Amino acid sequence: MTGFENEFSVDRRSVLAGAAGLAGSLALGWAQPAAAASAPGGTGAAAAGAAHRNPASYPDNWPDPEPYGVADTRLDLWPREDNSFILPLELRPRDEERGQVWIRDTYVNCFVVDGRPVYVATGTTRVPGRPAAGPWNDGIFMWVASSLRGPWKLVDTTGIRPDAEKGKVWSPEFVDENRPGRTVVAPWQEYWHDTGQFGKRGNAWAPEVHYFRGTWYIVACMGDHSRKVGSFMLVSEGGVEGPYRLIEGNLDKPFGESFVGGPGFIEPGAYFHIDGSLYSEGDDAWLVLHNDLYAKFRDDMEDIVPATNLPRFEQTPYTPEPYLEGAYVFKHGGKYYLSHAAWDRTSTNQDGSTRNAYDPPGPGRVQYQYDLVVAVSDRFEGPYTERWTAGVGAGHNNIFLDRSGKPWATFFRNPAQGYWADPSRIDDAAVAGVVQLEWTGPEGNRLYVQRRDGGGARP
Repeated sequence: MTGFENEFSVDRRSVLAGAAGLAGSLALGWAQPAAAASAPGGTGAAAAGAAHRNPASYPDNWPDPEPYGVADTRLDLWPREDNSFILPLELRPRDEERGQVWIRDTYVNCFVVDGRPVYVATGTTRVPGRPAAGPWNDGIFMWVASSLRGPWKLVDTTGIRPDAEKGKVWSPEFVDENRPGRTVVAPWQEYWHDTGQFGKRGNAWAPEVHYFRGTWYIVACMGDHSRKVGSFMLVSEGGVEGPYRLIEGNLDKPFGESFVGGPGFIEPGAYFHIDGSLYSEGDDAWLVLHNDLYAKFRDDMEDIVPATNLPRFEQTPYTPEPYLEGAYVFKHGGKYYLSHAAWDRTSTNQDGSTRNAYDPPGPGRVQYQYDLVVAVSDRFEGPYTERWTAGVGAGHNNIFLDRSGKPWATFFRNPAQGYWADPSRIDDAAVAGVVQLEWTGPEGNRLYVQRRDGGGARP
């Protein structure tokens, strides 16, 4: 993630993105959300009212569901046909049968390079024939465009690897490119085979692309089936297409320290912090790790300081705090926004009504939507306010501005569990989506998925 102010300025360190409007049909047939359960605490459709505009033309903040940790499920907070669309990414041969790129953890950004915008898109992808991005996938692909509406083309890597698949900027397959003093794939990132439970293993997750001080970087993580599970950073020795090499701080391990976590099949000592991201402001940059750690990069960008015992964001946790993913920092209007992906789980209240909340797993709790929750602070490190639901089903994303200064977020419709995993919707899951956001101004200091004037009315 890259920091920037609310005011639009053409600067290579600004996060910019352009859109030609929201007219037109989607690349896939749009799946309208079913009537979601109204959140308790008087915040359902009947109690919502309209998202009234204040005299400064900023929309109002909505009252939060009570108690803290209850999810807001109103359809105004969903990516819909009127506020979002699916990016028309160039298909690879593996995508032609589906007619759409299968992607999770969608990341989109735009940077001004030599006076021109360069839009980038990437995410977690799968290999042909696999239902998901595990137990192995074949690395990181990237798309570029001159407009958010496209055309989106696979980045041209043919000059670097003429015989390799176009658009693939990094993969464990590139281990043969290692040379003395230049590591592309570290030993802990290589493919490996277990004793028979999974077979071939090793997968790259949640990549982000950044342009900082005139150099291209990729921050990503090795997924649960890797020798070591955690975040790393690559630096380009050329343009956005690469070639990329691993930074010095990740030659032996991911960022930070190992701890007990993840699925039971992860080997002891192999689990580090996933979902790494980058925040920059001026000539300084920070690593952000899930779900509350950060560290400043060295001036040469080859490692973080400190390398261990990382500081923590000062947050207002839920009680109890569930597992969160995809920590991301975004600066807008002079404020810092810290976002997370949180599962809204449904359960039954004592009066028989439905409870939607960011609860940990437990008996009677069913995963419903993978939401975007956000908090705001005057300082990068916090303290951050209580979180609010900024987007239903829009979890594990990034936020960026278009060329007119309007904020957008990405989404992907999580196919693993919940709403989009339903057999009737699964074909429309795992997509590269973008949704327009609205800012409630310097008084409200909130970001929401662009709401409709109806306030909570059903379609």
